[in-house]
Amino acid sequence: MPQEMKHSRQIAPHSLAVVLSHLGSCERLGLPEEKLQRHHVGYEIFADFKAENMQHFWNRRVTHAISETFFLGWIDEHVLLIQGKEEHLGVLREGWVRRSLKPPPGFTIKYLGKVATL
Repeated sequence: MPQEMKHSRQIAPHSLAVVLSHLGSCERLGLPEEKLQRHHVGYEIFADFKAENMQHFWNRRVTHAISETFFLGWIDEHVLLIQGKEEHLGVLREGWVRRSLKPPPGFTIKYLGKVATL
């Protein structure tokens, strides 16, 4: 077996995949049409995700962790890829488990996961 096949390689080190799901139509969500339409651009979804979670005044760890993350990518209109230090990503994972991590408007968070390895 070749040497490179013996070891797996992480595609994006220190990254987290936030798998989202649309909630529904603008009317049902109470959002203006332009707000939901702009969600087709991944970076804007990331910005909304950060804005929602920067308001954790009761949990400064989440606020600090989210402020230290960066947009990495947007896959298949449902997966937001973010990058940051492993300690900050751990705080976000913990926040999701405790149901205190908020999704961007118009979405729910289905689950969080590490970005795959090869």
